[in-house]
Amino acid sequence: MNKTLLLILCDFLLLNLLALTRWEKAEPPRAKQPPVPELAANAVTKDQDLVETMRQSLADEKTSRDELAKKLSVADSTLAAREQSLTQVQAERTKLAAERNAVAATLSETQQAASDLAKKFNVAIQEASMTKGQLAQIQRDLADKQAESERQRAALAALEQQQAGARRQIEVLTMATILAEQEKKNLRETADALKSQVELERSERIKVLEANTQLAQGVGQLAEKSGELTREIRDNRPINANVLFNDYLSNRVTASFAASRKGFIGQSNRAKEATTVLVTDGRQIFALLHIAETVFSLGENGSDWESLVVELARGGAGPSAAGQVQFLAQDVRVVVLPIETAQVIALGAKVYPLAVDPFKFPDAVLIDGNGRGYGEIGFKLDPAEAGFVRVDNRFFKRLFGDFAPKRGDLVFAKTGELLGIMVNSDYCALLKHFNALKTISTGADIRGQSTAALFDDLIARMRALPAKLQ
Repeated sequence: MNKTLLLILCDFLLLNLLALTRWEKAEPPRAKQPPVPELAANAVTKDQDLVETMRQSLADEKTSRDELAKKLSVADSTLAAREQSLTQVQAERTKLAAERNAVAATLSETQQAASDLAKKFNVAIQEASMTKGQLAQIQRDLADKQAESERQRAALAALEQQQAGARRQIEVLTMATILAEQEKKNLRETADALKSQVELERSERIKVLEANTQLAQGVGQLAEKSGELTREIRDNRPINANVLFNDYLSNRVTASFAASRKGFIGQSNRAKEATTVLVTDGRQIFALLHIAETVFSLGENGSDWESLVVELARGGAGPSAAGQVQFLAQDVRVVVLPIETAQVIALGAKVYPLAVDPFKFPDAVLIDGNGRGYGEIGFKLDPAEAGFVRVDNRFFKRLFGDFAPKRGDLVFAKTGELLGIMVNSDYCALLKHFNALKTISTGADIRGQSTAALFDDLIARMRALPAKLQ
């Protein structure tokens, strides 16, 4: 059996054995372990080894067929040369036969002439009246004719020898031609047999490849399920509060507000800075703040704001202007600043997603808005207030830093996602989207936006909330 085919069959049987073995019955279930790092993308698999082996086998097979084709080409060239040589010898033989016929005809004529002279000689002898001179002349002519006859006889013998040599050469070439034809026939039969064998092996390899493809798909599905299980384990494993706080410190951005309007005693200018993080609902990226961290307030009512400038900065990254300030419909005290992807790249800060399953863990991590401390805190659903959760602010399970929960503090799920923002010291707005109720566009002149009426509406909505949420 071909070694390559044997190797392919062995690999195929091994892969089938691995795929069909019920490993969960072969050994007792093991305790859950931390997820194993994914294999490098360039690691060589058994399937790749098998494919490489098959490619090498096909390359060897192609080399064998090329050598066989070269041998057939050489045999054809030799046969053609021998056929050409045979044609030349046959032409020479025909020429020698023609020359022999010509010499034979000449000899026959000479013999006929000698016979005639002999008759004449006999007649001359019989004739007494013939003179000696005439007799001598006749004798000389007869001698010349005999000498010419001998020369022609020798030439004929030489021609016969040449013809015999040509005949032997023709026989040798004929035998060589027959042998070449037989060898060519044998080579063709061998080539046909090899072609049949190659087609058979190719069909078998195609079947093996199909089986291996199906097996590889099964292994891929198992790997995909394993990856899903790994992600599920990762999603269900809580992240340490220290890690979340360190991540917050590394990715927080600074929002700077500057606004002006006319007051009772002249121009009123306000400026304020606050730290926050970038969040996304899957469609847009925002900077998240409480209204108390801005230059605005829902506890006062005044004239229209005339100018508003909002900038975001982080570390050494230059300031990036925010074009709008939006107040959410869920709670008007929650303020978001929409920013573009290019601005996010320039800031280089992490973007936190909203929690998909906010109630997966009974505890959350609360981080002070100014970054002074953090701690694990429990929270409970309030059936009367959808979209809000009540935090247990009487005590922290773990407390890091001297602070108490207050409005503007950020609440993170233990999966690393953002749960929401504290609207007061007891309730956290559980964010699921960023639908804006009111929007103010920033700029050097915003008097045309009637911000006084806008804040009147916001104040009315905030006062309409239950007392425990205000």
